[in-house]
Amino acid sequence: MTEAQIDPPLKRTLRSSRDALIQKATEEPDLSWRVLVTLNGFRILICVALLGLFFAKSDPRFFGHANPTLYLATVAGYLVFAVLSAVSLRQRWVPYSALAIASIIVDILAIVSILHASNGVSSGIGGLLIIFVGAGSLVLPPRYPTLLAALATFAILGQQALSQLSGLAAPTNYPAAGILSGIIFAMALAAQPLARRIQASEALARQFGVDLKNLSELNQYIVQHLRESIVVVDANDDVRLINSSANRLLGSESTVAGTSIVDAFKPLGEYIQDWRTKNTMSSHPEFTLITEGENARITAHLAPLGRDGQRIGPILIFLEDVSLMNARVQQSKLASLGRLSASIAHEIRNPVGAMSHAAQLLSESRALSEDDIRLTEIIQTHSSRVSHIIDNVLQLSRRESGQPELLELKQWLDDFGEEFTKTLELQEGEFTIGRIPAEIGVRMDRSHLRQILWNLCDNAVKYASETGGILVEVQGGRMPGQGRPYIEVLDCGLGVDKATADKIFEPFFTARSGGTGLGLYISRELCELNRATLVYLDRPGGGSIFRIVFADPDRWDTQD
Repeated sequence: MTEAQIDPPLKRTLRSSRDALIQKATEEPDLSWRVLVTLNGFRILICVALLGLFFAKSDPRFFGHANPTLYLATVAGYLVFAVLSAVSLRQRWVPYSALAIASIIVDILAIVSILHASNGVSSGIGGLLIIFVGAGSLVLPPRYPTLLAALATFAILGQQALSQLSGLAAPTNYPAAGILSGIIFAMALAAQPLARRIQASEALARQFGVDLKNLSELNQYIVQHLRESIVVVDANDDVRLINSSANRLLGSESTVAGTSIVDAFKPLGEYIQDWRTKNTMSSHPEFTLITEGENARITAHLAPLGRDGQRIGPILIFLEDVSLMNARVQQSKLASLGRLSASIAHEIRNPVGAMSHAAQLLSESRALSEDDIRLTEIIQTHSSRVSHIIDNVLQLSRRESGQPELLELKQWLDDFGEEFTKTLELQEGEFTIGRIPAEIGVRMDRSHLRQILWNLCDNAVKYASETGGILVEVQGGRMPGQGRPYIEVLDCGLGVDKATADKIFEPFFTARSGGTGLGLYISRELCELNRATLVYLDRPGGGSIFRIVFADPDRWDTQD
């Protein structure tokens, strides 16, 4: 997938995410904050250790020997500062550069004061300045480390001069002080190129992290928006990856990632468990997925991603809706039926029309008896029936290629209901359209949908009238779980017994005299041609429900 093929909303999301991460990394380097947090932790540890050594009095020649009060006050204040710095670092109240400079200055003053209250340079406490100044040089701009090293040098030399002038017990040692200052300067200068290398490596790693995050988001987007339904299960049969297409196909109301495939789809889960141990089983099983009011067949293609010894490891599963294949088969059937209907039109329609016309002329003769007139009526009736059957077959052949379009279901049904009511001259309340959400749209050929719904509603009116009253209702909505739109035609007739319900969609099957037996067959054929499903349901309390479940218009933008 090239950059030009990526959806503009996704490109904007990736670009904004990348810019935000880079800007945050530039303004607040994570490396600097981590160094300051580590250094402050070391500072707290040093304070606790110095207090412990002071109260333990293990060696009175060091650590507060010259001025115990100054030593204790400095260490206590230093500890309080370290604790406050820890809070500030956690909340990030102060910019890291200002906090680093202030911390190192306090470190210099505190260490030199402790140095002055102890045995001077000989105590070795001054070596802590090498650590604090060196670590601070890693996170500060180039001009600051040398200034801080100079400040530390002046502080150390000043302490030596103050000790000499005040006559304290702490001895002076200018050569040692000079060496310590030189080491501090060397550490500050050496830390600058090291800091640049570390920051460059950190920026590069951060950039790679941003690119990797964008690539992960792009891969996730591609997988989730594939038309193919994909599921990945691990060696324990837990779902590790499932895209939205597979989620809808399995009829899950929520994501099943992280759960067992047996819980998500029990027939498939049990088959996988057996397939892992039996090499003779097919890797392309077919299942029937039963949802509310719909039976859909799906085929699973199992592809192992590795083996754990003799046992198959993770499995990649491609799910395919067999109804799509059936739609192609239906197209082929309709094409064959179209050729048959053309032959019927030439070979049967003209003779039937001639017989009907001859019977009509014969009935006008005054010499006919009542029995002869009855016979001519029978000829005309059955000729008309045969012509009607031929018309239905020809209608089906003309629908071979449809023109699907996105229809707003509520508006379309309102227009259909007005036309149907006026045509059949129904009274108010005999035909009603229930509440349908305004945002539901379906993708289907307009003339196909009209013919299907007209057949269903006309049958509903006829069967409802057999019970002494007409009450037909049309309602619609979305299927639970899958979210596919649907329309239902409900009547209050006698219903269909179970044995007959399996045959009502077969061609030329009818349970009522005078019918052709092609209405429901043609309706189902046209539904499957548009990737929709027509099913029959028993209505609680008596009557019938015919439900049209449409394909998801967001998934199938065009017909193959």
